[in-house]
Amino acid sequence: MDNTQLHVAIVSSPGMGHLIPVLVLGNQLATHHNIKITILAITTTSSSSEIKFLKKSNEKKTIEIIPIPSVDISHLIDSTTKVITQLRLLVREALPGIRSGIASMNHRPDALIVDIFGTQIVSIAEEFNIPKYVFHTTNAWVLALFIYLQVLDQEIEGEYVDLKQPLEIPGCKALQPDDVVDPMMDRSDQQYHEYLKLTMEYTCFDGILINTWEDLEGETIKALRSNEKLQSVLKVPLPIYPIGPLRRTIEITERDEVIQWLDNQNYESILFVSFGSGGTLSSQQMIELAWGLELSQQKFVWVVRPPSDGCPDSAYLNSNGSHTHDTFKYLPDGFLTRTKDMGLVVPMWAKQAEILSHSSVGGFISHCGWNSTIESLTNGVPMIAWPLHAEQKMNATMLMEELGVAIRPAVLPTKKLVKREEIQGMVRILMDTKEGKSTREKAKKLKISAENALSEGGSSYNSMCVLVKDIRPK
Repeated sequence: MDNTQLHVAIVSSPGMGHLIPVLVLGNQLATHHNIKITILAITTTSSSSEIKFLKKSNEKKTIEIIPIPSVDISHLIDSTTKVITQLRLLVREALPGIRSGIASMNHRPDALIVDIFGTQIVSIAEEFNIPKYVFHTTNAWVLALFIYLQVLDQEIEGEYVDLKQPLEIPGCKALQPDDVVDPMMDRSDQQYHEYLKLTMEYTCFDGILINTWEDLEGETIKALRSNEKLQSVLKVPLPIYPIGPLRRTIEITERDEVIQWLDNQNYESILFVSFGSGGTLSSQQMIELAWGLELSQQKFVWVVRPPSDGCPDSAYLNSNGSHTHDTFKYLPDGFLTRTKDMGLVVPMWAKQAEILSHSSVGGFISHCGWNSTIESLTNGVPMIAWPLHAEQKMNATMLMEELGVAIRPAVLPTKKLVKREEIQGMVRILMDTKEGKSTREKAKKLKISAENALSEGGSSYNSMCVLVKDIRPK
């Protein structure tokens, strides 16, 4: 490798939701800025989809991917250990592997970028004297809450979810107690304390990258850069780089069964239904959703996963396809036969980016994970917001109240079963009413806004150029 070429190492914490944006960021820097990219991907033993995705991504050779072997943390957790605690433990135990991976590089990285759960790597960056940046893979509003949590922790007593008034975030939209991120729902759980440590570790970095853009969250980005209360938490003002929306490149090299089916459907007539790589519904909710789709008489593509009557994020670190053969047994009797002419039911996984980009897709029932949200917005597809875990309730609120590109159930799906009649009604509103048309028009405007941000001279393009300039050794 030419030693004058910049070399950036990016660390991805476990889970497809983190791996995808890290790979997209790496490809963006390699392709458009001629930077040598090495991705250190912390893997898990239980997620076969992660391994397959890494192998496929490595075929393109534009970036180097070094899988960090999975570490057994079974002796550190039990059945009650929440996902964020597990992620923190997985990263913590993988630190020796990451250190040896960096130490063995012929050309030491000019910068180290970690995703939101990789902040414990700060000590390795300092040991090797490498400039360090954190990639906040969700939106600016969540980042503002994240930074300000240290203050809220000191000022507020009791549980956040029991508050009668919204949580005030300086310079930003206030947050309803019902919408707090999962780790803030129980302050006595280890997950909350791990999350709080994360927020403190952010202050040790040299800058923060965000997967959003100026036109989408201008006021919040301004607050992150200049609000005195937010800046005081960071101690040292950190550069903020809104570089989004980063999403997977769509390459339809072969038209699989789903794409071929979509080719034969009318323009914007299909509702796509998927809850991400780690989201699951309860068995009862799955039945109600099936009936709601059938009653709506709206054509659909539904990615079905086996239900979970425990936590809705139970599949996040275990997203493998080993149960594909019995997925359909959880659907109502006769559902597949009755809907064979109006719907396509796909077990476990589908090419979401390609499906959302297809001209026949006109709506999306989504868990509102930020990767899925980005893929929906950049294709101009409006949503029925169905948040399940993590920061998805905040995303759903922003999509509906701030941007007007989504509708959602009257009560959060995590609090109450959404009945078939309400599902039927939401589907019809989105796909077949003036309200739905208005929502779709707003989504299409955001698609254009996103394209402008990423084009040469656009806000995110310029922000990425500033980042590259800041990384370059002086």
